[in-house]
Amino acid sequence: MTLDLRVLRASEYDSWHEALELAFGGVGGGVGDSELLRDLAEIDRAIGVWDGDECVGTTGAYSFRLTVPGGAQVPTAGVTRVSVAATHRRRGVLTSMMRRQLDDVRSLGEPLAVLTASEPAIYGRYGYGVASYALSAEIDTSRVHIRIPGGVDGEGDDIRLRRVRADDPDVREACEALYAADVAKRPGMPARRPGWERLPVVGTGAARDGLSALQCVLAERDGEVVGFTLFHNRPEWDVSGPKGTIELRDLHAADPVAYAVLWRFLFGIDLTSALRVRSRPVDDAFRYLVSDFRRCEPRVRDDLYLRPVEVAPALEARTYRTPVDVVLEVTDTFCPWNEGRWRLSGDAKGATCARTADAPDLVLSVNELSAVYLGGTPLAALGRAGRVRETRAGALEAASVAFGSDVAPWLPHGF
Repeated sequence: MTLDLRVLRASEYDSWHEALELAFGGVGGGVGDSELLRDLAEIDRAIGVWDGDECVGTTGAYSFRLTVPGGAQVPTAGVTRVSVAATHRRRGVLTSMMRRQLDDVRSLGEPLAVLTASEPAIYGRYGYGVASYALSAEIDTSRVHIRIPGGVDGEGDDIRLRRVRADDPDVREACEALYAADVAKRPGMPARRPGWERLPVVGTGAARDGLSALQCVLAERDGEVVGFTLFHNRPEWDVSGPKGTIELRDLHAADPVAYAVLWRFLFGIDLTSALRVRSRPVDDAFRYLVSDFRRCEPRVRDDLYLRPVEVAPALEARTYRTPVDVVLEVTDTFCPWNEGRWRLSGDAKGATCARTADAPDLVLSVNELSAVYLGGTPLAALGRAGRVRETRAGALEAASVAFGSDVAPWLPHGF
């Protein structure tokens, strides 16, 4: 039977979502999670592939604005909910959806597309590259402690910690303001549209899976909220006594002292001896506050995948750490409109990018361009791996410095 690829109709949402859940093992995320997904879904950006009455392929996109080096928030397609039924693998279903989706993204004028990958090997063939990494840690808080910046007795004493309800509207407003302030500073963070402020707290009001209900603690100075943390407690006991684990869900602060005070609070919660951290920036400040990073058992993994949908607008949307004037020869078999030679000229104030007939300085595929775009992967490292070819001496090192970012890119939550 011929497969039918089409934009989702609102009446088909339940069947489409059930196909997605089945492809991911058949276990849903809970009632609250499902309700939020439905509310946030952009039905006109969702695509389904149908075999008769059965949905056998799904993908969708959110209309994001993503922070890039230099601080601009660039229109971006947040690709999401990608699946193919196990019965329909190796029939071109995923490729057909990716083709249609990127064509649609281009028509909407979004220079970037991003996603998180359940299986990293899949998306390279569609031009995506790993643009940011995430740091996880299993911290032995019985043997590791936090240093407050400044090293002065009493530092942080002007900060009051207050436990509040995470779902209180006033609390969420204050927390969102701190999140938004960080969005402006760090590449890779999406500016949250209305409704997304529910994401950190949805489905966490009741204890489950051995975890406490979501807890929220604010850090306040002179009555102003200067930080917050969201976390769960996983209580546990053995014959020696308590050995509970704190599972960090979120933490933002307006200044280094407030940030350190919140971390110190998490380290010192009674009846616990471990802090589990997931998906933090690889340059997270806690790394430089702990007394023993080795006992934090750090682990880094790939996180945000990105691809320029339109090379010139994407490269012009960000700034560059040092002046750069380089001709890039780009191959992009999946989006052939990006192929060819591009002269990129820019600095910390802005950039221009246009087609050129000049000889290339660097030869690379769109995958490499994707990986270095947010400044988290050095272009020179890809050159040492043989993935970027330098044809003008010195061009690789100069471009690598220019593409870099003093702040590591970070995706703070999935989508």
